[in-house]
Amino acid sequence: MPPIDAPHKLSSAHDLSQFTCGEPTLDDWLRRRAVLNEASGSSRTYAVAIDRRVVGYYALANGAVTHAEAPGRIKRNMPDPVPVIVLGRLAVDQSFQGQGIGTGLLRDAVLRTVQASEIAGIRAILVHALSEIAKGFYEQHGFVASPVDPLSLMITVAEAKRMLSEKGLDKR
Repeated sequence: MPPIDAPHKLSSAHDLSQFTCGEPTLDDWLRRRAVLNEASGSSRTYAVAIDRRVVGYYALANGAVTHAEAPGRIKRNMPDPVPVIVLGRLAVDQSFQGQGIGTGLLRDAVLRTVQASEIAGIRAILVHALSEIAKGFYEQHGFVASPVDPLSLMITVAEAKRMLSEKGLDKR
């Protein structure tokens, strides 16, 4: 089998037709919205692929959370609302799950967010987990739940960067 490409921007040249992650909303979003959102500028999608066949992806967008939605360490000394990057989607094709691709995609999303935070103010990364299993994945990586929505999880950019550094994963 050919190697999996490093994460790169999704384009119309990618084959999305075979992607099935087990969560229909994530499959549909990839096929119907990802390229359109890229063109409109509402989000940026990054994919890993084998010969153009997408086997995993994630999407980033700008956002904000109110102090009421944010855990203490996110809102501390911050304006209301708090500037965040939204990790809007992250999925891996079922045939490739369990191989560390999801963790690799999350790492790439954190590295890109760290880069963006050097240009514009970003306090945290926000994700809306679709299930308890997804919530557990993010909690393993240091994300903490919102006090008002247990499936909305956040991590400060500084904490995410530190986590990668401690694991030796902070370089591209």
